Amino acid sequence: MNRRALLALPFLPPAAVAKPDGMRLSIRVEPLFPGLLLAKQLERVAEAGYAGYEFGDWRAADPKEIVPLQRRLGLACVNLVGNRSVNPKGMGLCDPAERPGFLAEIQASAEAAQRFETKKIVVLSGFKIPGMTHAAQHASMVEGLKRAHDIVSRFGVTMIVEVINTLAKIEPLNPKGDNHANYFLDRTPEAFEMVREVGSPYFQILYDLYHVQIMEGNLIETIRANFASIGHIHVADVPGRHEPGTGEIHFENVFRAIHESGYKGYVGMEYIPVENVMKTLADVKAMAARAAR
Repeated sequence: MNRRALLALPFLPPAAVAKPDGMRLSIRVEPLFPGLLLAKQLERVAEAGYAGYEFGDWRAADPKEIVPLQRRLGLACVNLVGNRSVNPKGMGLCDPAERPGFLAEIQASAEAAQRFETKKIVVLSGFKIPGMTHAAQHASMVEGLKRAHDIVSRFGVTMIVEVINTLAKIEPLNPKGDNHANYFLDRTPEAFEMVREVGSPYFQILYDLYHVQIMEGNLIETIRANFASIGHIHVADVPGRHEPGTGEIHFENVFRAIHESGYKGYVGMEYIPVENVMKTLADVKAMAARAAR
């Protein structure tokens, strides 16, 4: 079905959407279980009692090994990364000259999503292009996402584009690398405007609480106003990207707002634990359960 036909389908207003019985929780496996093979990471996810898992490099994993294991463990593959890195050179969204590379990568990642039985791929805007105006880069992103719709819609795969902070001096997940200071899409108002401009049911926003808290705060009101445009949520506290309760975010209140909003997606743990990892995961599960009462 093409984009125009999809947009002609009836729209269900937020008030008519049934609220979930509780938040579904997932784990981004690399920061929570570093140094383990993906199969072992999945076993730890199941041991923690979480419903889903997320991972980055699908090229390094064998779906013939992973998919039977995820089925046996009763896990959902929530998403995988669609265009390689925060600054996917040669396949970014901001430069029209890189669009063929971007679309080729989206095609490959949508095919991989089918192999891993997931319906979402994380997409990164890439860094700003020197010499191009902000408006031109915004327009390039919108056009690239419209073109990508025609690919992902054939697979039933949704692109979730991540908003990333450009203020933190260090990125804790990559402390020796770039801190993303030149990342283009760093504000949620612009991201949600892109959702409206692209107008595709296969394009939503990855709302990372850590990044958004650093850039603009106002987490609860933003979630309430935009939950229909949010395709995934990531969890980590500020500062440091550690587990909830180590920093300034009142996660139980945020979780309650997510639950009450009608958001139906997963809430994924993407933090670097200070305490024992399994204890932190149990604590977050308990916090989410209290918020859903």
